[in-house]
Amino acid sequence: MHAPPPVDRGKVVANDRERGKLGTKPMEKTIGFTVNGQPRTLTTDAERPLLEVLREDLQLTGTKYGCGEGKCGACTVLVGGKSVHACLTPVADVAGQTVLTIEGLADGDRLHPIQEAFLAESAFQCGYCTPGMIMAVAGLLNERPQASEADMLSRMESQLCRCCGYPRILKAVQRTMAGTGKEAR
Repeated sequence: MHAPPPVDRGKVVANDRERGKLGTKPMEKTIGFTVNGQPRTLTTDAERPLLEVLREDLQLTGTKYGCGEGKCGACTVLVGGKSVHACLTPVADVAGQTVLTIEGLADGDRLHPIQEAFLAESAFQCGYCTPGMIMAVAGLLNERPQASEADMLSRMESQLCRCCGYPRILKAVQRTMAGTGKEAR
C-alpha cells in the first residue's frame, strides 16, 4: 500500500482570523470608540474580535477568553449598555459606541453594587468567570431595571462557571436585584 501524496496546504495559517483568507492581508481600518469613559482610536483589522483588542491592545485583561464561541459568557462586556460576547463581536461593530468592561464598572475606589454583592456572598471560587457574570447582571439591569427573577435566571443561563459556584452566584444576583433601581452606567 502506498501513502497518499502530501497535501499542499499553502501558507501556514497563523490564527483563526486568517482562515479562509489565505494569500490576503486583513483589511485594516481606523476605529474610534469609548472604553470605560476614555476615547480610544486604533487601526486594526475591522473583523478582529473586540475581546482581542481589549486584552492585547488596550491591556484590559479583566474580560476573559473562555470558549471563543459565545457559549460561556466569560467575555461579556457592555456595548451601549447592553451585554455582548466580546469574543464574537468584531471591533468594527463598536465604532462610535461606548464599551464598558469590568475595569470600568466601579466608581473609583467604590465597588459597583453588583461587585459588592458578589463579594458579600463569596460568589466566586477561581474567579475566572466572575467578570463576565457581573457584566451580564449589569447588562440585564440596564436593559430592564425592574427585571424579574425569571429574567435573571434566563440571562444567567448564558454564563458558565466551571467551578460550579452557582448557588452563591445566584444569591449575589438576588442580593443585587433586591437593592436595584439603578443602572450599571
